[in-house]
Amino acid sequence: MALQLGETAPDFEAETTQGRIRFHEWLGDSWAVLFSHPKDFTPVCTTELGYMARIKPEFDRRGVKIIGLSVDPVDRHAKWAEDIKETQGVAPNFPMIGDPDLKISKLYGMLPASTTGGSEGRSPADNQTVRNVFVVGPDKRIKLVLVYPMTTGRNFDEVLRVIDSLQLTAKHRVATPVNWKEGDDVIIAGSVSDEEAKTIYPDGWKSLRPYLRIVKQPRS
Repeated sequence: MALQLGETAPDFEAETTQGRIRFHEWLGDSWAVLFSHPKDFTPVCTTELGYMARIKPEFDRRGVKIIGLSVDPVDRHAKWAEDIKETQGVAPNFPMIGDPDLKISKLYGMLPASTTGGSEGRSPADNQTVRNVFVVGPDKRIKLVLVYPMTTGRNFDEVLRVIDSLQLTAKHRVATPVNWKEGDDVIIAGSVSDEEAKTIYPDGWKSLRPYLRIVKQPRS
């Protein structure tokens, strides 16, 4: 079964390119992005890993840890990293999980629980559903799930945008409208009455409808 928003992200132990981890312990009190790959030395994933390494400071600034996963063993990840550095200009600067027994891929619903065997002998097409992005909050719960086909590179700028929204709406009782980005106006949450809103937003707001109240983005 695929993981649903609000569910606790399953904990696991695994070997990574930066040593063995227990996921929840590694996560600590941080946000995290876990993104998966169907096989090492795949072209689209090579570009994604290079780009993610390049923009890692943006995730760091938001207090978000990055961790990748590919179904191949960790020693192959190290060799793949050399190709990524040569072709993309930067090697992965975050841990990459090895999942040769496919346990994590099945645990996270990216492969059917009935899948037998390990990564050896499986093609990228066999694992094509291992193309997820999970955003996990400090409470260890799933905040976002994105699933991409193998032929479409992921948009990690969009992941950053969503994280900005998630972190803002976790702190303030607001929602973000279509195509929102940092600094744009936001929507007062429906759980906030007009009387409460007068206290929270003494400068007022713009009511397009009783249920659609627009206010400047909170800064504190």
